[in-house]
Amino acid sequence: MSTATVLGALLPVVPLVAGLTGLLLPPSPRGLGGDGVDVEQRARRAAITLGVAGAAGALVLAVALLATLDGPVEASTTWVDLGGLAVTLGVRLDGAAALVAVAVAAVALAVQVYSIGYLKRGPHDDVDVDHRYPPYAAQISLFTAAMLLVVVSGDLILLLVGWEVMGLCSYLLIAHDRRLPEAPTAAMKAFLVTRVGDVGFLLGIALLGVSAGSFRIADVLAHPHSPGMLTAACLLLLAGVAGKSAQFPLHTWLPDAMAGPTPISALIHAATMVAAGVYAVTRLYPLFTAAPVALTVLGVLASITLLLGAFAATAQDDIKRVLAWSTVSQIGYMTGALAVGSPAAALFHLLTHAAFKALLFLAAGAVIHAVGTTLMSRMGGLRRTMPVTFWCTVVGLGALAGLPPLSGFWSKDGVLAVAQAAALDGDGPTPAWVGWLVWLAGLVGVAVTAWYATRLLLRAFFGDARVPLVHPHDPPGTLRWPLLLLAVPAALLGLAGLAGAFTARLVTEPPATREHPSDLLPPEPLVHLTPSLLLPLLLLLVGAGLAWGRWRRDPAADPATALGPLRPVLARAFRLDDVQHALVVRPVRALAHVARTGDEVVVDGAVEGSGRAASGLGAALAALHRAALPRAAAGVLAGALLIGLAAALIGANA
Repeated sequence: MSTATVLGALLPVVPLVAGLTGLLLPPSPRGLGGDGVDVEQRARRAAITLGVAGAAGALVLAVALLATLDGPVEASTTWVDLGGLAVTLGVRLDGAAALVAVAVAAVALAVQVYSIGYLKRGPHDDVDVDHRYPPYAAQISLFTAAMLLVVVSGDLILLLVGWEVMGLCSYLLIAHDRRLPEAPTAAMKAFLVTRVGDVGFLLGIALLGVSAGSFRIADVLAHPHSPGMLTAACLLLLAGVAGKSAQFPLHTWLPDAMAGPTPISALIHAATMVAAGVYAVTRLYPLFTAAPVALTVLGVLASITLLLGAFAATAQDDIKRVLAWSTVSQIGYMTGALAVGSPAAALFHLLTHAAFKALLFLAAGAVIHAVGTTLMSRMGGLRRTMPVTFWCTVVGLGALAGLPPLSGFWSKDGVLAVAQAAALDGDGPTPAWVGWLVWLAGLVGVAVTAWYATRLLLRAFFGDARVPLVHPHDPPGTLRWPLLLLAVPAALLGLAGLAGAFTARLVTEPPATREHPSDLLPPEPLVHLTPSLLLPLLLLLVGAGLAWGRWRRDPAADPATALGPLRPVLARAFRLDDVQHALVVRPVRALAHVARTGDEVVVDGAVEGSGRAASGLGAALAALHRAALPRAAAGVLAGALLIGLAAALIGANA
């Protein structure tokens, strides 16, 4: 077994062990230990040690894997054989898997360190103390382990295990703060909506496994599936991708998930849940290229999602919901790149997005930690009192908007370039009109993203404070250092696209002699230094300029007033939640009510009615047995006469 194989196998194991050990700690301890030390503080310190050590160990292993992996590697052993249908335990590693693993582990470590300070004290130091830190830290470790299992898995069943464990961890972490009434509702919504997609994902995996006779990814990719079955399987897989990656029409859970702690928002949006769907498609991309109908559907959904998320972000007042809707939009860029035939561009944007979106959420958490609110209408003027947070936010928003030379500029340009080529030259596995759809949606998205990014920066950090605050200041070290460290890849990671070694990690043309080729397409440039760069830059300046110009006219007013009567519609994301409630939630509730009524009236009624009838008959017989002696004797005589009469009649007939 090679070193890379061992490292890949250990990647999910290290945070898994840390998480399972952390779950053994008392969740909400009280009192003093035998040596007078606060039991709660002791449990908290143990949870911090386990959480940070698990994430740091995973990061070390991921970096070591990236350094030692010189080509695609695969190793597996049969776990169970179900009548010739094999399920294996194993890893499937290539450069893309190693890079994604580094991103996941790095963000997880930043979140673990950041949470030490964020979940200890807040604006109201006497009450904002989290007494359930041990399960929180353990669940982050399990979340990290599940995503890493998805990244390195060489078998679809093993991938499905990590996929579903992520859903469970997201449910637990979104609902962590039980003091917020909306947190349990948001967690349940996230769990149910993603489960809808996961049903399709499970069925798609089942179809592929049965067709190939194995769930091993290499076997599934090599098997000559029938076109109809392959298209059906890929469409079912896309249902799971839409749920996990919050793509239309299963996107509605992600903004509501902001009820969870801000570090969890960073973890979900940057490194785990929403990235899992995109990564799963790249893992199985040869199947999708053989099913162009599925990629066409993906392209349409990507374009809708890209614009839906961008426009919804323009009208939000909650700073976290702005970032949440921006994630929905940015994932649309990634799935759009997949639809037009470039998994490398999708993965490049996934990596840069992981850096700048984690930075933005943690910066937003620092602001919330300082001012005690998530509403931008209650912020303002924080540039002077929180300079470190301000500059980190500038870097993050610049990368989000695609401002050169920050990371998002290069990766977003990569997506737009491949979409343009698919539109103008017909390069890609889907019809040219899909390329046009993705390209035009992406260009509009550039302008809208620049607009709401500029609005967020102006509303939170410029002008005068709209609500008197005590002493807003930059966060303490445990919150500040993750920000500063994440600012580096958010600013510079895009430049890696200029390096041939980095490009080769994402897209490798495997020699014919290799036994296990990479899952990705042949090499293509990640950075496109062509005149076509000028159009996105112009749109960026237009979007940012419109927001800035509106703010300059009245710094106290919200630039979103320019949206006019559209603002309430955009604030509620075109009321798609209401549509979902009317078309899905209400009919399901009505059906459940009918089923419950039928169960209570018909099924329970029959059971309880037979019981009541038996009880009544027994009571009547008991009353007869308790009758007075003359009446009882008359009854016995009448019975004897009836029996005698019956015997006489039977004898006569015989």
